[in-house]
Amino acid sequence: MLSPCIGAILPRVSNGRLDLNETTDPIVFRPRRAGQHATPDTLGPESGRPTSFDRHELTAILDLYGRKVASGAWRDYAIDLLRDKAVFSVYRRASEYALYRIEKDLRLARKQGAYSVIAAGGLIMKRGHDLKRVLSVLEDRLDLVAP
Repeated sequence: MLSPCIGAILPRVSNGRLDLNETTDPIVFRPRRAGQHATPDTLGPESGRPTSFDRHELTAILDLYGRKVASGAWRDYAIDLLRDKAVFSVYRRASEYALYRIEKDLRLARKQGAYSVIAAGGLIMKRGHDLKRVLSVLEDRLDLVAP
């Protein structure tokens, strides 16, 4: 619903005084083009807003995190929302360095993929366009043991 003053002719303020005899042009609001939405992903790093994980991405990351906490491998995490990337860091203990960093970098989205898993030493373990596939590098693999 539009405010009643939108499109109305407003009085002009000059030299700190309200002049009721002169008026300004009405405020014109233009609708957004069809199919164009302003989300944090489409705004990108040039908008000044931090890059963030959306709900589905956080669900996938926290599902993996919950399984690893239940197995005793991980104990703590941190989320950093920077201007150019979002980082989910995983810790074995709260006082240690990050074991893994799960990063979303929108600048790499069209090239190698926005998502990457980086080990403690800086080695990029996996990078890609699909978050669940990238997170699969952190999943426990069952090995076949012969009797």
